[in-house]
Amino acid sequence: MDHPDLQVPLFILFLVIYVVTIIGNIGLIVLATLDANLHTPMYFFLSNLSLVDVGYSTTIAPRLLMTFLESNNAIAFTECTVQFFFLCLFITVETCLLAIMAYDRFTAICNPLLYFVAMSKKLCLVLVIGAYICGFVNSVAQTSLIFSLSFCSSNVINHFFCDIPPILKLSCSSTAVANTVHFIFSTAIVTATLLIILISYMYIIFAILRIRSAQGRHKAFSTCASHLTSVTIFYGTIIFMYLRPNSSVSMDEDKIVSVFYTLVIPMLNPFIYSLRNKDVKNAFLRMNGKISLN
Repeated sequence: MDHPDLQVPLFILFLVIYVVTIIGNIGLIVLATLDANLHTPMYFFLSNLSLVDVGYSTTIAPRLLMTFLESNNAIAFTECTVQFFFLCLFITVETCLLAIMAYDRFTAICNPLLYFVAMSKKLCLVLVIGAYICGFVNSVAQTSLIFSLSFCSSNVINHFFCDIPPILKLSCSSTAVANTVHFIFSTAIVTATLLIILISYMYIIFAILRIRSAQGRHKAFSTCASHLTSVTIFYGTIIFMYLRPNSSVSMDEDKIVSVFYTLVIPMLNPFIYSLRNKDVKNAFLRMNGKISLN
């Protein structure tokens, strides 16, 4: 810890962020599970998004909090590998889920009468399983390649978790292949999912513009506003973080951006999807009323 005087304030700050993240996301999952009105494809995908947010914030936050409490901040090689594996897995799944949710919004707005036929339970399950398979394949490929490198010089990671840039800086073998594979995999996943999102929203915008009433246009757009906000924040951060040339990488910048996408975004998502969402608000009020009656 470079600034011991900040140790306690930072511990409290990140603890609060982590606790709010867990309560917010698990609360959203419970609400979507127990309230029959939220048993729709949109909230099925949102529940999985919340599960992923819990997953990758838990991959980072507990270990980060321990560094503020212990004088020895060492992380074992195996622990570092496992941390990187799950972080890569959850981030990939999140990008896929955001693309799936864009397709879901496209179907709901452009084909509302056929929505529940087009987005059947079987298809929703297949799409989510596909997202997890994609995440697993990407994570296995990148983890096995990066951690098969030789690490024979410094063993100090200039970061608060095991991320790609600081790990590669420690390697004393050539990282050209690892860098290339990482860039190709990351670019392919981000580009493919972002294309799905952009094409879906292009059709959504055209469909909304064809709605005659201003109230109808506002109602249609409001169903996409939360998802669009989440996509903008997440993809903007990921693109800045991972799709830059190595020469432009600054570790200090990376640390700040990493805190945002590993800890802050998972905390924000439940608020983004609930504060402006009448269905979630009404479900919460109904659940609160049942608890009060009991």
